[in-house]
Amino acid sequence: MASPVQKISVTGIKPTGEPHLGNYIGAIRPALDLASEYQAMYFIADYHALTTLRDPELLRHYTRSVAASWIAAGLDPERTLIYRQSDVPETFELNWVMSCLTGKGLMNRAHAYKAARDRNEEAGRSDLDAGVNMGLFNYPLLMAVDILIMNAEVVPVGKDQVQHVEIAADIAGSFNHVYGAGYRFTVPKPLIPDTDNARTLPGVDGRKMSKSYDNTIPLFIPASKLKKLVRRIPTDSTPVEDPKNADDSSVFQILRQFADEEVVEDTRTRLAAGGVGWGVLKDQLFEILDEQLAPMRERYEALVAPGSELDDILAAGAEKARARAGETLAAVRNAVGI
Repeated sequence: MASPVQKISVTGIKPTGEPHLGNYIGAIRPALDLASEYQAMYFIADYHALTTLRDPELLRHYTRSVAASWIAAGLDPERTLIYRQSDVPETFELNWVMSCLTGKGLMNRAHAYKAARDRNEEAGRSDLDAGVNMGLFNYPLLMAVDILIMNAEVVPVGKDQVQHVEIAADIAGSFNHVYGAGYRFTVPKPLIPDTDNARTLPGVDGRKMSKSYDNTIPLFIPASKLKKLVRRIPTDSTPVEDPKNADDSSVFQILRQFADEEVVEDTRTRLAAGGVGWGVLKDQLFEILDEQLAPMRERYEALVAPGSELDDILAAGAEKARARAGETLAAVRNAVGI
């Protein structure tokens, strides 16, 4: 009996910084888990990064770093497709076609654009569009095309990104309404992670781990630096001998995302019993992290090295992605009369 055809999922990854533990737990690991259920495609959204990143060398570095990170974390290029957005020029031709079918009002309602205008209003600026480039304004349109050109059926996103998939669905619907006799796009749906399993990690200052707070623990830093950052995570002044509530501890919150359930529960019990200091818990966290990250770190460093197999992986991904995108674009061109 033939196995059922897997639905297509597309995940875009913006290369604007070094991946950190929060990215791994909140985005990388959950997205890679989907590869067993879906025909998964991952692309490095390097053109999207141009809305904010102006350093060409840094963009090249981040692009390779992100690709290497996902592969080191477990993405199998033999089973899943990974490619650079910039290696698929068909995307940008389709972007123009879809821009001719997309109302400006739809872009006006995009969260990022509205937030930029709100900031300008709060600052008392007369020009509410100050600092807004057309890349930011059209960002949701290009994201929609990234999804539609691969005819993705599902797009894994957090709740704050659902609007982007809804916009893609609206744009697909507009095309299908006008040109549906010649070609019809798959209308994508968001795939939102189970709230119970969705996790965020605290950073080295106790707040949510985020590049904007400059409080991250990079995923592939050397062990010595990793240990120093773990030691920086804040704890309270509860004496060593006193019982401690594990769930109130930022250190424990990170540990439970990486340790086995048996270790998590044993640690929780020991903290509740007293006699265990926060320093001991930090040492335990470092050992667990380093044990898991060391093999990934070694793989990552090999991949980001100049002339590594990463170049061949991305070239192979580009060829497959272009073939798929080319089929879509050819059908669209025929449908619209070009």
